[in-house]
This record gives sequence, structure tokens and C-alpha cells, in this order.
Amino acid sequence: MNIRAFNLKEYEDIRKKISGLLFYVALFIELVLMIIEKSEIIFPYESYVFRITFALTFLAVMISFHDKKEWSVIIFLLLFTFICYRLSGKNDLLRITAFILAAKDVSLKDAVKVSFYVSLTGFVIIAFLSLIGVLGDVYQVADFGRGIEAEKRYVFGFGHPNTLLGCIYVLILMWLYLYGMTGKLWHYLILFLAFTVSSYLTRSRTGIIVLFITLVLAVVIRLFPMISGWRFVYFLEALFSPVFCIVTAILTAAYSEGGYSDGGLEPGELFWAIDRNLSNRLSSIYYSAHDHGAVLSNWKLFAGHDAEDYFDMGWVRLFYWYGIIPVALMAVIMLVVIYMCLKEKNVWVLLIFFSISLYTIVEATFVSRYIGRNFFLIIVGAYLYRFLHIRDKNNLQYKEI
Repeated sequence: MNIRAFNLKEYEDIRKKISGLLFYVALFIELVLMIIEKSEIIFPYESYVFRITFALTFLAVMISFHDKKEWSVIIFLLLFTFICYRLSGKNDLLRITAFILAAKDVSLKDAVKVSFYVSLTGFVIIAFLSLIGVLGDVYQVADFGRGIEAEKRYVFGFGHPNTLLGCIYVLILMWLYLYGMTGKLWHYLILFLAFTVSSYLTRSRTGIIVLFITLVLAVVIRLFPMISGWRFVYFLEALFSPVFCIVTAILTAAYSEGGYSDGGLEPGELFWAIDRNLSNRLSSIYYSAHDHGAVLSNWKLFAGHDAEDYFDMGWVRLFYWYGIIPVALMAVIMLVVIYMCLKEKNVWVLLIFFSISLYTIVEATFVSRYIGRNFFLIIVGAYLYRFLHIRDKNNLQYKEI
């Protein structure tokens, strides 16, 4: 190797290290913001901090070495999400895009480990502060919209029982990604014990069902690793995420509109039964958004500045917050992730993606401007780069060690 080639390699290594460092700083800040948001602490300066993390990740993308193929995708995604920002006034997609693109020069496992242990530490601190009476309630007694006037549910400083269970759910998903493949039987018994206790304390029905399905499937995959080679499993997930989830969102938005106006589709008894069991989440699609902006007839190609309201039903919120075209692009990226799962026979990432998609049908935890809520974005970034180089047979740059 000549001196010039050596210096070039050394220069690229330095750029990778700086890019990776910037990513981890941004990741840590986003995680801390997410932990603060989960607690009862009021922090009014988050928008300024979001700008800092965007600057860090954008700089990381610019510093990192990219070939022409990567630059073309980077420019397209940044330009597209910048247009979305200008049209809607929300910079979420632009920030998320910079974040996933900045994940190129980091170890996927290490980044998820950072997310796991920082989140775990933060959540334990929140619970501890509530138990000693410093910050937040240990439990709440209220009418949670389920026909019980004085229902007692535990929150341990997280403000709402659904938030508490959601945090436990995310921790379990991260554990499954990191250790699920090699986990022992007693590890899974501990997970089921944690699931049982948290289910009893929070009584969060949706989270309980999704978490139970996820754990059962994880045990099946752990016991029968040959499932990773079954191609039809990946095709089923492609039909579920995004196809089934998007169809569900369309129908829900249409029936919600038809139930309270002359438009949309006229709902039957099944719709109202589901609505009652989901604490009127389907009805909230009609009532929660300004000028009923979340119903199907009011969906736009690109969301405007008026799409700022919050409600559950995460897939519907995606269309309401961002618009039809941005969600269509998200669907393409989701299919890319599933395709990479197929090529790498990574059924664990597939399971996590399925679980998040199922959860998001009813909840909106992952449809948020808090990047720290969604560790799966790191995986999306890594898989996107791997997809761009899938035909490079001799390229080992993106293989996880």
C-alpha cells in the first residue's frame, strides 16, 4: 500500500469516527429528552434541543464518506422531507431522515445497546422518584373510559398506565433484538413474569395483548430457529406491514367519518363494539382532529399546518400528520426493511417490526416527534444502506459483527 492510499484510508477512518461520535451524542440527547417526556417533568425547550440533534445528525451525514448511489438517496430523502417540512410546518420527518442516514458509521448492536441501557436507567429513575414521593404518582384512581368510575391503575411516575406499559414493552423489544436469539429459557420466564406483573398493575389491554403475542412468537422462534429460513413468513409480514395496516387505517378513517356525518362508510355494530372496547379510539379520529381532519375524505397528499392534533390509532395519525405521499414513501422503506430481513434471514428484526406495526394500529407511541421513542429507526437506517449495496458481493462494510 502506497503512502497516498494509506493516508486516504486513515482520513476515511477519522471521518467515520467523527460521524459515529456525532450520531451517539445526538442519540443520547434524544433518549434523555424522551425520558424527560415520559416523566412528570415539564421541559419547555425541547424544540431548541431538537434543532441541536438535527444539526448533529445532519453534520454526521455530511462528514461520513458516501458513494454516488448513497448520495443520490440522501439528497432525495432530505429534499423530500424538507418539502414536507415547508408544507406542514412539522420538522419530524426531516429530523428522522437525518437521524437514520447518520446511522451509517455505527455498530447496529452497539447503538441499540445504548438505547436499551440508557432507557432502562431513565425508566428506573422515574419509578424510583415516584416511589419515594419526589416526582409523580405511584398510582391513579380515575375513570379511564372503560365503564369503571374509580379504577386503580399503577403509573410509577409515568403519568398514565398505558405509558408505563409502553415503556416496558419497548424495553422488551430491545432485549429481544439484542439477546433474543441466544436467550435461555429462564430469561424468557423472567420476561413473562415481568409481563404478568406489569399487566396486572397497568391493566392496559391493548399493550397486554400485543406484548403477549410478541413474547409467544419470540419463544417459538427461539425454539425453532429454522423459521428464519421460511420465505413465506417474510411475505406474510409484507402483507401485514404495511399493506394490512394501511388498509385498516383507511377503513377506520372511513367508518369513523360515516358514523358521525353523511360521508365515509356507514359503520355496523362491529365497528361500535370495537370502539367501545378500545375506549372510543375510533370515535376520536372524528372528534380529536381540528375540522375533523383525520377522517378519510380530509386526508391530503401532503399534510398542512393545521394537522397538529393528537389521538391514538397510529397508522391513521401518520396519514393525518404527514399526508398520503409521505406515508407511501414510508411504506416503500418498510418493504425494503422486510426485503433485507429476508436476504439476511433475520426473523428477529421481522418480529420486532411486526410487533411495532400491530401496536401502532391502536396506539401512537411510535408516531412521535421524539426520536428516542423509536429505536427501530436505527435498524431502518442500517438496513437502508445495506439495501443500496446488496449487489456488492465483496462489500463487507455493512455486515454486522
